[in-house]
Amino acid sequence: MNAVVLSLDAELAWGYHDLSEVKENVETARTSWSRLLALFDEFNIPATWAVVGHLFLESCDGTHSNHPTSTDDWFDRDPGSSASENPFWFGDGLIDAIIDADARHELGCHTFSHVELGDEATNREVAVAETRRSIETADDAGYSLKSFVFPRNKIGHRDVLAAYGLTCYRGERPELWYDGSRFQSLGKLIDLLVSRTSPPLVTPEVDEYGLVNIPASMFLFGYEGRARTVTERLWGDPLIRSAKRGIDRAADADEGVFHLWMHPNNFTEERDFERLRTILEHLATRRDEARLQVRTMGEIAGAIRGSDPATTRTPIGPR
Repeated sequence: MNAVVLSLDAELAWGYHDLSEVKENVETARTSWSRLLALFDEFNIPATWAVVGHLFLESCDGTHSNHPTSTDDWFDRDPGSSASENPFWFGDGLIDAIIDADARHELGCHTFSHVELGDEATNREVAVAETRRSIETADDAGYSLKSFVFPRNKIGHRDVLAAYGLTCYRGERPELWYDGSRFQSLGKLIDLLVSRTSPPLVTPEVDEYGLVNIPASMFLFGYEGRARTVTERLWGDPLIRSAKRGIDRAADADEGVFHLWMHPNNFTEERDFERLRTILEHLATRRDEARLQVRTMGEIAGAIRGSDPATTRTPIGPR
């Protein structure tokens, strides 16, 4: 197949709770989430939204004493209480908005509390708890999850994902193309600006656990702030050009997937939304020319595995 996949790491405050400070862009994350849904609806572009499982809860005690990391201060920042009191720690309508959108989005799993499964300190007990709880909280809210995105792209414990019925994950991007560290020097930034190299198409493959690995092609954000401002004034936005090239490459190829990913938390300025709008407009044009498909991760996995594991609402029976 030739297709474009978009995936989002939907975290709110959970994406930063283990860092030295919770970043300011959490303050705008809920608004960004809603605006992104409106943009996807405008162009009828579906995406896989990998949601931290805690966001499915309506309330909690803030301690999670029966979680294996509760004695390691992992939940110290969790304020507990309810969505109305602490909206950046709970989904509070945002997850329903994904499913109620006009575009046919997929809900995916992003662990329960943003534990890095590929970290050496993350043992199997924690991996099981994070996977199981995320699936159970989604199930209690009426959803089933089949696709998985690893927090901070650190891959580990894939056997646990398979054991709990997940079907695919976003794998590591190919080497030697796009890397945020490139922008640490002016020379490397200019390198990207003048380069006509397209981001890579990827080939989804079934791994040894029966999971479909759908590697990333490109992250939508790599350098921001002053460097971006200067660059855009002189040369335009190189990430828009690169994303368009990736889309065109997928449209013109016999097979291959262009997999673009981002976080709702990345969108803090109007120009961030304009960047995505320009890309989605180009993607919609190429799609409408019948040159490529826009698929969710679950749909890609379903095509490869011979079934369709797209997220659906599920009735909740006795537990």
